[in-house]
Amino acid sequence: MRLPSVKDLPVSGKRILLRTNYDVPLTAKSKVADETRIEESLLTINYLLENKAKIIIVSHLGRPGGKKALELSLEPVAEKLKEILNIKYKIANIHLRNKKFFGFKLSENLVLLENIRFFPGEENNDLTFAKELASLADFFINEAFACSHRQHASIVGVPRFFPRERRALGFDFLKEIEVLSKIRENPCRPVVLLLGGIKEDKIDYAKKLIHWADWVLVGGKLVEYDEIPNLLNHPKILGNLIKNGQDITMETVKKFRGIIRRAGTIVWAGPMGNFYDKKYEKGTKEIAQAVVESGAFSVVGGGDTEVALTRFGLDKKISFISSGGGAMLEFLAEGTLPGIEAIITSK
Repeated sequence: MRLPSVKDLPVSGKRILLRTNYDVPLTAKSKVADETRIEESLLTINYLLENKAKIIIVSHLGRPGGKKALELSLEPVAEKLKEILNIKYKIANIHLRNKKFFGFKLSENLVLLENIRFFPGEENNDLTFAKELASLADFFINEAFACSHRQHASIVGVPRFFPRERRALGFDFLKEIEVLSKIRENPCRPVVLLLGGIKEDKIDYAKKLIHWADWVLVGGKLVEYDEIPNLLNHPKILGNLIKNGQDITMETVKKFRGIIRRAGTIVWAGPMGNFYDKKYEKGTKEIAQAVVESGAFSVVGGGDTEVALTRFGLDKKISFISSGGGAMLEFLAEGTLPGIEAIITSK
């Protein structure tokens, strides 16, 4: 299936509503600590600017719960984006659509709206709110793969108010789909699925992907959730933690290493333990090294997993780093995402 690309749109002189994923980590001084998620959108932004489009960027940061929270303002992101794009224009506050929407003007053709999750209508997918947001532009482009498993207004509501020929996906989003489609449809086997971290929804993904994967290796807090003991009785699934639950055991590391060594494809979402504490980083570090040494095609998704790989100096040795763990797993399980369906569904 060919998905609509930003290149398909006649964007010159038009207003573009561009959904990005700028949920970046901030320092104690409210500076962007890691600009990776900003960089993922640059190819699309530069293409639009070069083609004389007027861009209104929609994004979020953290979980403000539909209320304004100064500590989750996107102003540090606006400053970093201006720096990366080498824009000399002084950032100005701006209001749009009768002051309903507010944000930061970075140049004559580039505006970053303030955190869209400051509005309760975003996470509630309020269609009146979505229609108001859509009214700001002529075209809609989704460049937020990592958020596209969410039923939020700026992901699935807004596209409803654009004709199909005025919606598209950004370059980074399309690259995600290209890579994940290949391993979903024709992976080099054996396929090893590594699941860790604390998000319980990974249990559902384990159930959905058990028939696709040859092995499911489980670490992190997932091992302690009620449903996992039953899953661990499945012959394809392995996982065990140390007594205080902060890391996988070294015996588990040894078993995982043996399986990873023979893998043809590895998909990893979530650390094996509390790697932020050096006392409990060993499991995650050992598994990361095993993944790199395996020679398998490796795909890693999720912020914490990427942080761990970067800390261990192994991030550049991974075949592909997906911008979102949950979105990556859902796409592998379902072959689509709500954000994709919102773009391609006829109206």
